[in-house]
Amino acid sequence: MEVRVASDAPAAGAPIPAAWLRAWQRVRRYRVPHRMIEQAERHRRAGDWRGACAAAHVDVAFTLDGVAREHGPEVARRLSGDLRHLVPDLLRWHLPRGPGDMTVFDEHLRFVLARYGGGDRVLQVTGPPSLDAPQRLRLVFGADVRRARDWTGARRLFDDRHCGELIDDYGGIGRLPFFHADGTPLTGSEPPASDPGPAGAMARAELSMLRFEDGDVAEAFDLGGFELRPPPDPDEREAFLATLRRRVGRPPVLAARMRRLAAGHGPDPVIAVLGSPYLPRGTVAAEASAEGGRLLLRPAAPGEYRTSAAPDHWRHFPDADLLLAGLVAPDELHPLVRSALFPGRPAATGPAGPPDPEPPGPVRVRCQGEWHEVRWSGGALSGPHGADEDRREQALRALGGEVSGCFAVREMWRTARGRLPRELRRQRGELFLRALHGDTAGVLRLLDAGMDPRVRDGEGRTLLHRLHTMDHRLILPRLLAAGLDVDARDRVDRTPLSTAVACHGSPAAVRDLLEAGASRDAEAFGGGIRGTFGRLVRYCGRKDLEPLLGGP
Repeated sequence: MEVRVASDAPAAGAPIPAAWLRAWQRVRRYRVPHRMIEQAERHRRAGDWRGACAAAHVDVAFTLDGVAREHGPEVARRLSGDLRHLVPDLLRWHLPRGPGDMTVFDEHLRFVLARYGGGDRVLQVTGPPSLDAPQRLRLVFGADVRRARDWTGARRLFDDRHCGELIDDYGGIGRLPFFHADGTPLTGSEPPASDPGPAGAMARAELSMLRFEDGDVAEAFDLGGFELRPPPDPDEREAFLATLRRRVGRPPVLAARMRRLAAGHGPDPVIAVLGSPYLPRGTVAAEASAEGGRLLLRPAAPGEYRTSAAPDHWRHFPDADLLLAGLVAPDELHPLVRSALFPGRPAATGPAGPPDPEPPGPVRVRCQGEWHEVRWSGGALSGPHGADEDRREQALRALGGEVSGCFAVREMWRTARGRLPRELRRQRGELFLRALHGDTAGVLRLLDAGMDPRVRDGEGRTLLHRLHTMDHRLILPRLLAAGLDVDARDRVDRTPLSTAVACHGSPAAVRDLLEAGASRDAEAFGGGIRGTFGRLVRYCGRKDLEPLLGGP
């Protein structure tokens, strides 16, 4: 099967938008680097669930002793058993990305993972406090909170006891649709052209997906095991089918999830509503029963949304589409996802998960009417120009003249004034995205390969402005040794110190910036906030930083 890519807005049953695929490709590349996976797995295999959470940038806001005192030893015992099987890096892998085309977590992210004590005590994961904050998750335990999304029936997304069920989320039966069990794609002649009947369940699922992509919604759901009962009115029928096209990624995926819900639901049918309670026209109810048989899709009754089971059950996961489009390779998946989707694939020979950044390659630049090649060496861009030409260009710049060609590119890299060549913009993006996601090892790898650390991004920020998202103990000495200005300002007048305070940097990171000489008395901290460090701390409500004020 070939994934068709379009640039328009996403809609299931239509070509997959290129922007959607590219956004998820970036999420897969940067959010869970392979070192995080390896370190978390090492702790998990040793029985150290807290260490695994720390390695996966998940902060734990409770202790088991505290849970036992407040909620009883039985709740603490059950919670302890679940935490031993929690895979925090896999949870991080599956959580949705932020709004728009962003790789970051949504600041309003809140998911219930498990319920205890009659269901009113829950284990939850929450997102960072803002989009610019360190990309750390928080694991909390306590009373149920409204507006949290329910993943209690989705343990395959974070629990190593259930990871084998992940293939169901892609409509697979023993193998991923359109792939062999070892991860090699089916050839063009292998997917079915006609209904193979109930005996060919996997081929039938693939045909259902092909029909759905071609826009034949009724046949796609029939092949997927559903009975459709749309409303008789033509306009209502079209709204009904439009909801299915928009809300369902693949009919066999919905079928597998509905059957899973029904299996643990008791004798009564389980009902899940697709659509918005605020736009009831075209809202669809999916219905399944524990006895099996065909599934039902019908118009939802008024108010039925409030009693709908598992509101996230139809969430579309991107890995199969990324694989089909060739944007990720099987061995670049999280190892547990790879094992679930490709049970016949031999063990990986290299690092597990997304690849490390490649050393930045040379870039062609238009200079003096010719194409020159510039490359990274010793923390700077170097080209074919000699030392005399370099000194002449520096003197010209000191006198207020304009530099050009290779020299202009080097200046643009360090000032963010002007437009860099495309490949240098990509290399800059690689560096700053790894910094944003706390991949300190990846950032150091790029700097070790010769990349200039004095870069500024499109907003004029330096790597010091991203210090609060990385391991500051490792990266700060490197950046200071390279000559970065600890009081550098971006385009809206923010310093690294003000960014760390306003964007929820840790007290340790803020303290180290102060000890490195960051000014407490800057005239402006950006965003219209004028005054001292103390005023900024109080304005941002950072009580955890008050011990660093050292005065009024």
